[in-house]
Amino acid sequence: MTAPDEIMIRATQLREQLNRHSYHYYVLDSPKIPDAEYDRLFQELQTLEAAHPALIAPDSPTQRVGGKPLEAFTPVRHRVPMLSIRTETDTSPNGARAFDTQVRRELDLSEGAALVEYACELKFDGLAINLRYEQGLLVQAATRGDGETGEEVTQNVRTIKTVPLRLHGDAPAILEVRGEAYMSRPDFERYNARQRAAGLPALVNPRNGAAGTIRQLDSSLAAKRPLSFFAYGLGEVQGWEPPATHSAVLDALAAFGLPVCHERAAVWGADGLIAFHNDIAGKRDALPFDIDGVVYKINRMAWQRQLGFRTREPRWAVAHKFPAQEELTAVEAIEVQVGRTGAITPVARLRPVFVGGVTVTNATLHNADEIARKDVRVGDTVIVRRAGDVIPEVVSVVLDRRPDDTQPFVMPETCPVCGSSIVRPEGEAVARCIGGLYCRAQRKEAIRHFASRRAMDIEGLGDKLVEQLVDQEKVQGPADLYALDITALAGLERMGAKSAANLVAALERSKMTTLARFLFALGIREVGEATAMTLAAHFGTLEALITAEEEVLRQTPDVGPVVAAAIRAFFQEPHNQHVIARLRAAGVHWPDVARKPMVAQSLAGKTFVLTGTLDSLTRDQAADRLRALGAKVSGSVSKKTDYVVAGHDAGSKLDKAQELSVRILDETGLLALLEDSCIL
Repeated sequence: MTAPDEIMIRATQLREQLNRHSYHYYVLDSPKIPDAEYDRLFQELQTLEAAHPALIAPDSPTQRVGGKPLEAFTPVRHRVPMLSIRTETDTSPNGARAFDTQVRRELDLSEGAALVEYACELKFDGLAINLRYEQGLLVQAATRGDGETGEEVTQNVRTIKTVPLRLHGDAPAILEVRGEAYMSRPDFERYNARQRAAGLPALVNPRNGAAGTIRQLDSSLAAKRPLSFFAYGLGEVQGWEPPATHSAVLDALAAFGLPVCHERAAVWGADGLIAFHNDIAGKRDALPFDIDGVVYKINRMAWQRQLGFRTREPRWAVAHKFPAQEELTAVEAIEVQVGRTGAITPVARLRPVFVGGVTVTNATLHNADEIARKDVRVGDTVIVRRAGDVIPEVVSVVLDRRPDDTQPFVMPETCPVCGSSIVRPEGEAVARCIGGLYCRAQRKEAIRHFASRRAMDIEGLGDKLVEQLVDQEKVQGPADLYALDITALAGLERMGAKSAANLVAALERSKMTTLARFLFALGIREVGEATAMTLAAHFGTLEALITAEEEVLRQTPDVGPVVAAAIRAFFQEPHNQHVIARLRAAGVHWPDVARKPMVAQSLAGKTFVLTGTLDSLTRDQAADRLRALGAKVSGSVSKKTDYVVAGHDAGSKLDKAQELSVRILDETGLLALLEDSCIL
């Protein structure tokens, strides 16, 4: 039912007022009215929309509270690839000089030519997001994903109050805005204080808080977490001619009502880059959000287009990180963790210390040799370093602060999880628990690995579910997964009948696999994904591999003495034989690979790129089969690409292949090539 004209006019006025005040409050940090007045206007609009649902508009402030929970995220193909920026590993001024030198060389600027102008920005520590506006209205938000395809997170991004639901002014027909969703330090602390007061889990750090919020299936929960957004670039644009410089592009985005960080500058030459890097490094701790460096971009857009991209990175931009941050703290305990393959890793439990943008409570000590070399003891004051996403580590001990009663750390002789013996093979730095799948810690990690996408690809079997299954003794090994039924699963936390049915169906689908995936899923030491594919292609059947002696194994390409010994030891272990037998009995199967040694590596040296959707096999399966023949499978097209395999809905990669005159195969051509090479 249509609302009366005066009510429609009032609703429009309220939306405009509230959006304007939100912009001043959240983006400009300059509120124009008291909070109580904003709340009164908001409640008035809510009342009107409740009485007249037809008034509800996509850009209404009332629509930021979240919608119906999703069952899964929808894939979104980026019309313009959303590429990562290369990171300069040299954190000194030489990193800036190296980038300027590279740019001048690639632009073919002579030594006496004018300096290059750069746009300098901050490297935010959050989650990259693409916002798509059509006729000024926010219609879609997506994560970066792999750069080609991300996940739609529109409902969650709509809850971010700094993201305008409608652009200001005369907006383009299509405007895609790239930027970073982040959680400010004050918002992070306030949120965690509320969580702790309510007896609920706190967030680990602002970056994880941002990523977890954006990937929250229930947007009403996402709305309770305070995120912000900064715009820093463009994706697809139609109906608008962007300005000639990147700095002016950011100014234009700000004029559209998008939040753009004020800590940016246009500078000239390497000296300008260094000055900006030093300036921001000095301000870093005072900023209200986390950063781990700065970003340099050639300011002139025409030069950006001229330089283009290398692989998956722009040539015209670089991220220049800050030196690793270090702080002092105390070692309160030293414990050991048990990894998937039984590796025993000592970990220092630290007095909490804020370093590198997060509160650190643990730091790796790597192995017994490392502890002995640094002589780390309980009670020591130590220097802790964290650089970017790297696991925090103990750099050194402050010996003049060591208490008199400290004792050297001694590695335990038995596993803290299962009580099995810990052994350290001769010549290796890592000690290991020999409990195998009987060890609860290894069991969980082994099952997670077994179910992972590149192994058995059991969709829906996530970390939390594996924890429950093992803790409740429903699963003691991989074969037990295939005995699970809807009744057993439906009683688990967050597992209803529908989710249980979906997981049972996924388990059934996973029974049909490939030998390479099965070998990788077993978690054999030294056998990664590539080695598993090589073994499958070389031996053809599991039986041939199991019975192979070390001398035979070493005849396999890329399999040396260490790998051969690990493979032989794995298959000689009776418990592992039992696990494999139970998996086969449960119905796990695969087609044997026809062995023809003369052509086993017939595609060695060839580079393939897969794009679009194939009918008879997934892109992962196609990539597995190509790699088994020695081919390299790349994610981007270049002059070095030999073949592009184009399925349905192939996009920019196909266009690039045609532009470079790269040979293109359709699905029929790919299957014929594989069949000729005896891989099918």
